Amino acid sequence: MTESSPSTSPQFRDPQSQDDTVPPATTLRVDRVGTRRYVGTSSRGARVEIGSADVEGAFTPGELLKIALGACSAMASDFTVSRRLGDDFDSTVHISGDADRETERYPVLEESYELDMSELDPATADRLVAMVQRSIDKACTVGRTLQSGTEVRLRVQTGHEQL
Repeated sequence: MTESSPSTSPQFRDPQSQDDTVPPATTLRVDRVGTRRYVGTSSRGARVEIGSADVEGAFTPGELLKIALGACSAMASDFTVSRRLGDDFDSTVHISGDADRETERYPVLEESYELDMSELDPATADRLVAMVQRSIDKACTVGRTLQSGTEVRLRVQTGHEQL
């Protein structure tokens, strides 16, 4: 794997060269806090408890993946839906899918997006459903990444690296 040079790595950008309208990149990390128990944090102050399925009060990594997909779908379509249903609309996205333990992957993830469109006529509701699907297909980064796959690069730092 090729490492980024200081000039191209987001953490080493020259603050003088950054456009003032672009917020700094959020940094993420996961720290071990106990046996099969971790805490994920962001530089924006967010925190999430992560653990195996038997750890009370924690999400498994697979659950977080599913939540990310559902949240991305909801957020990608939020503006489209709010223009038709108003800013105070209620929605819920349910996400499910069992892991295939032989391949250690989720072969199918299913989303069920609940929106109350009972005040719309059926033709308008159908058009809104189509617009929601287009919004998600266009703007849900998580869904698009899962559908197309992505390269994952892992580097293990041991403290023995050459400087």
